[in-house]
Amino acid sequence: MIQPTDAELKILNVLWERGASTVREVHEALLQSETGYTTTLKQLQVMFDKKLVSRDDSSRSHIYRAKVSQEKTQGKLLDSLLESAFGGSTSQLFMRALSRKKTSPAELKEIKALLDTLEDDA
Repeated sequence: MIQPTDAELKILNVLWERGASTVREVHEALLQSETGYTTTLKQLQVMFDKKLVSRDDSSRSHIYRAKVSQEKTQGKLLDSLLESAFGGSTSQLFMRALSRKKTSPAELKEIKALLDTLEDDA
């Protein structure tokens, strides 16, 4: 699987969240990123060539869909980050992530449940 660029990840996030979308719909969802419509179109064309998205061109407005799963993509990116920045140490990655941003009580509850499950499986 090809590792998407940051710009491609933004587009994939839109497609994962919204599902199948036209270039205009993706562009409107990305408006805060200050990219032009033609840039969004070009990025989607490149992503199609890389097989990150599929394209339905049976109508005037092409419809794009993520061809790669969110879970697989995030896993691959996480594996790469884990090895390159944390020397393979899951605990260092985990502690750094939790110390960087405020974690909601609901998220902490989910994390504790996951840790309990992992501990039971060990």
